[in-house]
Amino acid sequence: MIVCIAVVGHQNNPLYIQSFTEADDALKLHHIVHCSLDVVDERVNNPKKSAPTLNETFLGLLYPTENYKVYGYLTNTKVKFIMVTTDLDVRDADVRNFFRRFHAAYVDAVSNPFHVPGKKITSRTFAERVSTIVKSFGLNSAG
Repeated sequence: MIVCIAVVGHQNNPLYIQSFTEADDALKLHHIVHCSLDVVDERVNNPKKSAPTLNETFLGLLYPTENYKVYGYLTNTKVKFIMVTTDLDVRDADVRNFFRRFHAAYVDAVSNPFHVPGKKITSRTFAERVSTIVKSFGLNSAG
């Protein structure tokens, strides 16, 4: 189950963070997302060690914790997508598919002429679309 999804700008500024758990876990999940940015920067700056190709946008498993697994994705504009999940046996193909769908939703949201680049994403349509993608991820990985 996905418990948190985040969009982080190229200057590590949060553009969108959504938790899908109780309110008391939200701060903990925000901290996990923030800590994962160091791992993303390390993988981007040292591609020989971890990434098979330079054009690969899926960063894979950033790090596991006791209760969560954190996955990352990097767009061409250096915007980072972070996903925190409680599922310990997630297939990379499912995560890649999730990030592809999430990236498409993000592109639609920032293509809105009223959206200011680099500012938080406040679109209700984007939030609803993210919720739909997250719910479908849970159904796909359970089947």
